[in-house]
Amino acid sequence: MQEFEHLERPNVPELDKILGEPFKVLDDGFVRVVDYMGTDSSIVQAARVSYGKGTKKVRQDRGLIRYLLRHHHTTPLEMCEIKLHVRVPMDAWRQWIRHRTANVNEYSTRYSLAIDAAQTTLPGEWRIQATSNRQCIDGYAGTDQGAHFSRQETELHDLARRTYKERIAAGVAREQARKDLPLATYTEAYWKIDLHNLLHFLYLRMEAHAQYEIRAYADVIGNEIVRRWCPVAWEAFEDYRIHGMELTKLEQDVIAALAHDDADRAIDLLIADELLPPRGEEIKSNMERDELEVKLRKLGYKIPW
Repeated sequence: MQEFEHLERPNVPELDKILGEPFKVLDDGFVRVVDYMGTDSSIVQAARVSYGKGTKKVRQDRGLIRYLLRHHHTTPLEMCEIKLHVRVPMDAWRQWIRHRTANVNEYSTRYSLAIDAAQTTLPGEWRIQATSNRQCIDGYAGTDQGAHFSRQETELHDLARRTYKERIAAGVAREQARKDLPLATYTEAYWKIDLHNLLHFLYLRMEAHAQYEIRAYADVIGNEIVRRWCPVAWEAFEDYRIHGMELTKLEQDVIAALAHDDADRAIDLLIADELLPPRGEEIKSNMERDELEVKLRKLGYKIPW
């Protein structure tokens, strides 16, 4: 009969210290760790099952994890799971729940009374929509206008809450009494997800163009929780995904031209791909070209067009 080595449940003391402790997000939201399974060592263990014994001599744990992240070998990361308890405004939760790679159980306002809290906006926090990109903002409303919007918000929330409570007191079914509550109302949920899919969630929701409210939660989950839970995987994720850079074939060709001081060649490439108009015509906003320009500036190149 085959003998097996005794296994102990891997744990992370730094994560255990904050187990159940809420991290405050926005004005009345939070994120807290309920439970977790796996650590950096679990990723390594799963990867080495594929390679067989003896590979530890070839690659140390950190190098192996970085190799996996660098080459998108994500299956070993699925061996780690975490369960979070979150309180989040419903409008941000709508975006959150679109990530269908988690197990979710949400607080039900059909059976329970709605949480008596709604996310509020300070006068200086009203963002102005950018005209060139629906995912971007273009500054903030002025002080007087922002104060007006915040007063309106308070009045609307108060009216919605009074109306809801009046319906409940009159015996209206909770499933119907709730229907006019604002999207700013907080909801709560238990959210369990593996590390691979969590990192994908964080890559999208920590991005500068993500809505501020959900980005605030992603920042806390990444920097306060995942950093403690799987620090080696988190380091690699920051290097390769958060601070890394992907280049299309066109972008590589443009950079190669600029590296050889051939700005005309770079411009011709963009004209051929319709990211720039023919010479002499007005240059209009183009999202793909804008993204290229951000990359060029990061690499130290001047924009020649």
